[in-house]
Amino acid sequence: MKLNDFEIGKDKLTILAGPCAAESMDILRKTAEGLKSVCNELGINYVFKSSFDKANRSSINSYRGPGLEKGLEMLAQIKKEFELPIVTDIHLPEQAAVVAEVADILQIPAFLCRQTDLLVAAAKTGKIVNIKKGQFLAPQQMKSLVKKVEDSGNKQILLTDRGVSFGYNNLVVDFRAIPIMKEFGYPVVFDATHSVQMPGSNGDSTGGDRRFVPTLANAAMAAGADVLFFEVHPDPDCALCDGPNMLALSDAKKVFKKCREIFEVVRS
Repeated sequence: MKLNDFEIGKDKLTILAGPCAAESMDILRKTAEGLKSVCNELGINYVFKSSFDKANRSSINSYRGPGLEKGLEMLAQIKKEFELPIVTDIHLPEQAAVVAEVADILQIPAFLCRQTDLLVAAAKTGKIVNIKKGQFLAPQQMKSLVKKVEDSGNKQILLTDRGVSFGYNNLVVDFRAIPIMKEFGYPVVFDATHSVQMPGSNGDSTGGDRRFVPTLANAAMAAGADVLFFEVHPDPDCALCDGPNMLALSDAKKVFKKCREIFEVVRS
């Protein structure tokens, strides 16, 4: 699958990474600059990720982002300044066309992955559609979601695993999901940071344990994932959302390097 000047799902690792939400231009710039430098040094394809809105927060008082108009302005600026492709979430069908003017990949949130109108609207933009597997779905069930996008005239599809609900306030990763979803003929992404979430475990916010992000990312590479997804922040403990799960920018090089090494061994 071609994106700008590189191929997703071939012999070179691709990483989608950036802050959970667009908090400020300073944080976006710092993260984009740092991650682009790391990925260039390591020979990794890089797509910048951040969200203009996080519509599924635990509390109505949680930080959601700057909103559609301001958020897209911020992402467009990062795209221009750093010459990076962009991936961001959409939550409503009417957002698809306007977001596609900036984003190169439209991401369907896990909780919304079965929403037919959302998938169809994303597909009709002609952009790459990244469908995140719901925490409530078996990997085999993603086939019907793929068909919704294909039947809407788009075969530019990524499929993302981000763990499955395991009792209350916990997720577990079944790495069989990666080869199962690869059978559908599209690149498979592993979301290493959302997979360590503990949904709602802090009462009015989601908890998590970022210590396990490298372990899960390495395992996903061994299982054959084509792409990795990380939420990365210069100071996760001060992040306005998803801080417990995010990778610190200062740790990115070490984590990415090991992932690339495993990716190359598996591909060889």
